[in-house]
Amino acid sequence: MYFEVLDNKIECYGFYADGEIHKTLPDDAKYTWSYNPNISLDSVEYMNLRVGGKDIGEVCPEHLKEDWKLVSDRLKAYMRSFMTAKINLEHNCFYDLVPERFLIEYFSIKSKITQWVQENYKTPQNYSFLVDLAKFVDETKRRKLDIDLAPLNTKIVNPRTKAMRQKLEAMPPFIRYNMFGTITGRLATVENSFPILSLDKNYRSIIKPTNDWFVELDFNGAELRTFLALAGHKQPDVDIHDWNIENVFGGGITREEAKEKIFAWLYGSDKKNPILSKIYDRDTIREKYWNGYQVITPYHRTIESDRHHAMSYIIQSTFSDIVLRQVIKVHEYLKGKKSFISFTIHDNIVLDIADDEKRLLREIVSIFSNTDYGLFKVNIKVGNDYGDMKTLGKN
Repeated sequence: MYFEVLDNKIECYGFYADGEIHKTLPDDAKYTWSYNPNISLDSVEYMNLRVGGKDIGEVCPEHLKEDWKLVSDRLKAYMRSFMTAKINLEHNCFYDLVPERFLIEYFSIKSKITQWVQENYKTPQNYSFLVDLAKFVDETKRRKLDIDLAPLNTKIVNPRTKAMRQKLEAMPPFIRYNMFGTITGRLATVENSFPILSLDKNYRSIIKPTNDWFVELDFNGAELRTFLALAGHKQPDVDIHDWNIENVFGGGITREEAKEKIFAWLYGSDKKNPILSKIYDRDTIREKYWNGYQVITPYHRTIESDRHHAMSYIIQSTFSDIVLRQVIKVHEYLKGKKSFISFTIHDNIVLDIADDEKRLLREIVSIFSNTDYGLFKVNIKVGNDYGDMKTLGKN
């Protein structure tokens, strides 16, 4: 059965199916447009995941476009009227504010588009992962950040800081990730999200834990470890850059020099380097995952690419998928507990830990480090706010 959810708020239960409005989800519900926490059946499939997160209007078939435009325009008119009347949709169920006949008409067309997508698009190979990620993203966007703007008061004379404070004061304290905002699969944020991915380090102290303290876990030398994994090498159990100094460069250079040299060669130079190629074999990796016009990663992402960008897409996309799979594992482990993942930024996760659950940290680190490509070394920082994180140690 094809069905649609009437509202995306947890407290608002309502479903459309077979031309009728239902208060409970029909037992034979199977296909719908997108994930919603009110959907209790694991067997349900989400069509927006089949089309890479595209808006339903983008994939609407020709024979339904006119009908979809009509109902969409009416929906927009209702939304404008709610704004004029100062009705807060966060505190009201959508289906209580519009006539039932409109709900049936609107969701009937939406359900027909859902059916068309189901019949014309294949399920992606990483579909199960996308469902798990959609659940994590949805839960994150509903969890309010504890934001304290007081740390900005001491810097208020700075015009840039004053502008940032005004921006943050007007912004809802919720992180809304976009699963499909980058070609590599790395999470982006939507326009109305708290700017966690772009927030200047000088302003991070405004983010406080809801529980007792933040714990940040990030992979040591993430991109280089991904390259080693794809090349079939065992993961070093020490700092990757120190390991490169000894095993690649033969000593005699600093850690920063080692980082600069290897990344400059790895992504920027086509010159042959027998010493580097012995371990970081670019040609073999490129040949395996790039067919001349597309990168096809081990996690089944397809990215249009020329030769120049192929290596960075292979490594960055693969690493992004490694991290997000670890995020999902930790998220699952913390279900039913007070502690939770507050947010993730590229190659790390930031945990909001309750003091009486700090015993869980050892297991969390173990889960996070145990990837599909072996054990990745993890760096750990802790702090009472996100701007004051101190190194605790390394696993």
